[in-house]
Amino acid sequence: MADNAHAAAAEHAAEGTGLVFHPMDQFKVQPLFGGGDVHWYSITNATLWLALTVLAVFAVMVLATRGRAVIPSRGQSVGELAYGFVYKMIEDVTGKDAIVYFPYIMTLFMFILMNNFLGLIPTSFANTAQIATTAILAFAVFFAVTIIGFVKHGSHFLGLFWVTSAPLAIRPVLAVIEVISYFVRPVSHSIRLAGNITAGHAVIKVFAAFAGLVALSPLAILGITAMYGLEMLVAFIQAYVFTILTCVYLKDALHPSH
Repeated sequence: MADNAHAAAAEHAAEGTGLVFHPMDQFKVQPLFGGGDVHWYSITNATLWLALTVLAVFAVMVLATRGRAVIPSRGQSVGELAYGFVYKMIEDVTGKDAIVYFPYIMTLFMFILMNNFLGLIPTSFANTAQIATTAILAFAVFFAVTIIGFVKHGSHFLGLFWVTSAPLAIRPVLAVIEVISYFVRPVSHSIRLAGNITAGHAVIKVFAAFAGLVALSPLAILGITAMYGLEMLVAFIQAYVFTILTCVYLKDALHPSH
């Protein structure tokens, strides 16, 4: 939020120098063909980059690994590293009994990771900066782990909200806090990802606009380079954070007792 405010302030200051730019315009969903309003059936820039994300995941995890060579290619190495990374994460955080949910969590990680990286390509569209995208992913996780919890444990799943290790007198208060924090999960889960991607892209756009001024172009180009390096790290970290939180929530569903 603070980065967005800085971007808006920089835009306002630039208007006084004759340089006008709109760093938030890059997040507008627009039809690919023709103009006008966006409808549910419209093919938009968001649709295009979502499709490219799916193709990128397919290329890395299916096409690049189909040979299963003893000496792996670069693509196969990337696929195997991603596979091993997520598998170990689930095993360490959630437990061996959660391995059955590996396909979903692996798909989630690769989808977010590829979306984040593709969003760094100039003139691309960052879908993970859209709260609509991240909210769908977050609520899918929320409903999935809640259903798993009730299917596996029935009413005993409600033990997740009853802190038996606390003194009896304060357990009802803690139960209310636990319930509120549980239902806030999908909100924080989605906003964290969208907010970080939005802030980084907006700052890069600000630096890019200032690169048009001769006096500031060297500093602006240096800033863009630094921000791109940082955003590549953020792209991975945010995919990791979203996935590891999914594992934590799944652990609560599988082992609800405090």
